[in-house]
Amino acid sequence: MAAISGGKTYHHGDLRNALICAAVDLATEGGPERVVLREAARRVGVSPTAAYRHFEGRGELLAAVRDHARRALADAMERTAARAPGADDPVRAAEARLAALCRGYVDFAVAQPGLYRSAFTDLRTGADDTGLPGPAGDGPGACVSEVRAFTLLTEALTALAATARPPRATRPAAEAAAWSAVHGLSLLLLEGPLRRLPAQRRDDVVESTLAMVVSGTRVP
Repeated sequence: MAAISGGKTYHHGDLRNALICAAVDLATEGGPERVVLREAARRVGVSPTAAYRHFEGRGELLAAVRDHARRALADAMERTAARAPGADDPVRAAEARLAALCRGYVDFAVAQPGLYRSAFTDLRTGADDTGLPGPAGDGPGACVSEVRAFTLLTEALTALAATARPPRATRPAAEAAAWSAVHGLSLLLLEGPLRRLPAQRRDDVVESTLAMVVSGTRVP
């Protein structure tokens, strides 16, 4: 048996994934606040009781959506980096990859605000958790190892430092600074004063921020 939701066909032989797909649709439409287990069940065409056999409650479903959103964010970053032009100079190539990863981060946030906000939702409250991760746990203490976007930025910064002659260490907390820059810019573009910028001006702000991130990795 199959049901239609959001233009997609869900096969009830894999009801758990069907519910996740429906919840991702809800998050895409309206962010983490829209993710409700009963509504996901309705979209799939099953009873709430059937849905609760696969998820204990909204928090567990929201966690699955958050995982999906984080993977989608990192995938978008890697696709953007893969399209970045190459360079004969290893330093320039490493700088271009770092800038492209950052650009992919911001572009994803602007194009998919609901999923982007869901990637950083606090599972205990369902509200946005936009702080930098710290020790293990959810919310402001979310573990950075769970966020592949952060890992990609860290690896790019490490690779950039290794291309220097002589090789050098990255600045202390450079990865957190780079993430803060792109995450903060994304929020300003989505929910802050920068959301009113015309497209060309917005692009200028994005490029200036990326240049700042790259130049900030250079140790005098």
